[in-house]
Amino acid sequence: MIIQDEVLRKEWIVACRADEVKEKPIQVHIMGERVVVFRTGDGVHAFKDLCIHRGAALSLGCVKNGHLVCPYHAWEFDASGACVHIPQLPAEQAIPKKAQVTAYGCEERYGFIWVNLGGKDAPWFPFPEYEAEGWRHVVWGPQTVEAKPPRIVENFLDVGHLAVVHEGYLGVETHTEIGDYRVHRVPEGIRSEEIEIFQPDPDGSGQAKHVYYTYEIARPLTVKFVKRDKETGQRMSILLTVRPQDTATSVAYGVISFSYDPGLSDSEITSFQDMIFAQDKPVVENQKPEDLPLDLQVELSLKCDRVSIAYRQYLKELGVEWGTA
Repeated sequence: MIIQDEVLRKEWIVACRADEVKEKPIQVHIMGERVVVFRTGDGVHAFKDLCIHRGAALSLGCVKNGHLVCPYHAWEFDASGACVHIPQLPAEQAIPKKAQVTAYGCEERYGFIWVNLGGKDAPWFPFPEYEAEGWRHVVWGPQTVEAKPPRIVENFLDVGHLAVVHEGYLGVETHTEIGDYRVHRVPEGIRSEEIEIFQPDPDGSGQAKHVYYTYEIARPLTVKFVKRDKETGQRMSILLTVRPQDTATSVAYGVISFSYDPGLSDSEITSFQDMIFAQDKPVVENQKPEDLPLDLQVELSLKCDRVSIAYRQYLKELGVEWGTA
């Protein structure tokens, strides 16, 4: 079933990790649509995974001479989606104008392939850590969740659950109180003021400390926090982005970035993040209602929920319908 949401169809949505797209085309599902992602010498491309001829999945084909070749009758399509060769036709015969597949916006950024079902004109969110010198980046995911994206995103923005769901790692039961803070609109989106949190093991290194979180809402399905150590000035951030796969399932990805050496391997960093996410997953998958209520009177909120309140208001202003109520 296709997810009908005109706002999200014009957003850049993560399709997969960049390292998944090699010589062979791959198939991904985005908002219920079957999409083929492939790489040529000119970069990455995304088409509707459907040959106009007899409905074959183009993702079962191959890339030859910069063209995507259908596995059924070997029709060849260039990067614009136009058919440029039909083996069954005489060489002198013109290719029908209807011999075209739907091409989507597609770009490779931040270690991922992104697809825009509505074209290529949507704004990109800033990710200054990724461009800055001296930062280390670890790509995380995919993680499949039986929940809709807004619930997954809001969980990431929720500071109050850290000492409860992640007790012993991102918080302790003796430090559950969250001090007041404000949330501000900025040119890049929405950003919170710093929030002080005591964590016994904030980055998997085993070192307890007070850290300071700043949450940022960049796009409807892409958010981030930056954690700062006041003593050292060291910063660590996690970018979370979520793909609506179909009407029941979402897929989460992330980039974990450090301004310092945490003394951990990439696999240790992703394993720690997998463990933290596994603690969140059953909670998110069982939240009711499944659609995030945008009416702030439906659920009771506290001052520490200012970021999630701002997120709900942001979705309402944009007109996001999928996964909201």
